[in-house]
Amino acid sequence: MARFVIATSGMVALLALALVAGGVFAWLALLYITVVTYVLDRIAALAAPDHPEREFPAGERLSVALGLAHFPLLHAGAAVVAGAGDHGAATRGVLFFALALFLGQVSNSNAHELIHRSDRWLRRLGMAVYASMLFGHHVSAHLRVHHVHAATARDPNSAPLGRSFWAFAPRAWIGSFRAGLRAETALRRRGRARGMHPYLVYALGSAASLALAGALAGWAGLAALLGLALYAQAQLLLSDYVQHYGLRRRLRADGRPEPVGPQHSWNAPRGFSSALMLNAPRHSDHHAHPGRPYPGLDIDRAAMPILPQSLPVMAVLALVPPAWHRLMDRRAARWQAR
Repeated sequence: MARFVIATSGMVALLALALVAGGVFAWLALLYITVVTYVLDRIAALAAPDHPEREFPAGERLSVALGLAHFPLLHAGAAVVAGAGDHGAATRGVLFFALALFLGQVSNSNAHELIHRSDRWLRRLGMAVYASMLFGHHVSAHLRVHHVHAATARDPNSAPLGRSFWAFAPRAWIGSFRAGLRAETALRRRGRARGMHPYLVYALGSAASLALAGALAGWAGLAALLGLALYAQAQLLLSDYVQHYGLRRRLRADGRPEPVGPQHSWNAPRGFSSALMLNAPRHSDHHAHPGRPYPGLDIDRAAMPILPQSLPVMAVLALVPPAWHRLMDRRAARWQAR
C-alpha cells in the first residue's frame, strides 16, 4: 500500500508547491510524471507482486484523499494557468501540462475506482470528479455500457483492429455519450432508477466547475479549465484505446458474445506507473472483478495480454498510428487467434 501513497502523494505535493511557488516545482512536477515515472518503471526491483496476498483497507482512504485534493488542484491550477499570481508564462505552460497529466492519469484513475465502490458517497465523489472535468457522462457510459459490452462492436470505447486513435477518439466520445444516455433513460422507463436523471447531474456539475473557474480568473480561467479538461479527456480515451485495442469477444451459437475474460484487455504491470494510476493498468482483473479494490488486482501473464511498454508510453505511441500499428496489430491478431 505504501507505494500507492508515495507515488500519488508525491505528485500532489509537487503540484501544490508549483501552484504556490511556481518555478522549479512546476518543472519537477512535469518531470515526475514523465521522466521519473519512465525511469522508475524500468527498475525491476520496484515491480509489484503479480498476485497480491491481500487487499488493503487503507486504499479507500487514499482514494478519498485524492478525490478531495482534485478540486483545489483543478480550479486553483486553472486560475494560475490563466494568469492569477505572479508566475511567468513559461511556468504557467509547464504547470498546464503537469496538471493535465495528473488529471488524466491520477484523478481519472482514482475517479474510476470511486465510481465502482458500493458506498454511494464514494460513487458521488467519483462522479463529481468526472463532472468537474466536463466528462460526467463517462460514469454512465463506463458502468452501463463499457462493462456490459467491452470488447464488442456495441462498446464505443473498444477499438477494433486497424482503427487509429484519431479515428477512434471522436467516435468514442460521441458514441459513449449517446450510449450512456440511452442506458440511463431505459432504466428510468423500466422503473429501475429514481431521482434526477444522471445526465442532468453531470451538466449541473460541469456548469458549477466552469462557474468556479470563471469566478476565480474570468474568461481566461474558463479557457484554462476547458483546456485542462480536454487534455484529461484525451488521456482517458487513450487509456481505453490502448487497453482494449484489437481484442474481441467471440460470438456463441446463440449469437451472444462470450463472457468477458482475461484475454479481452491489455495489461501493463509496470511498478511505478501502476502505483501512480492505482493499478488501472491491471485491466483484465478489473473487468473480471469490477468491485475489487485496486490494491488487490491480479496479473496472470500467461492468460492476460501484456503490453510491451507501460501504459503512459503506449498512450504516446498510439498518437503515431504507423508506429502503433507496427507494434500492436500482430500482437492483437495473435491473441485473437488464441
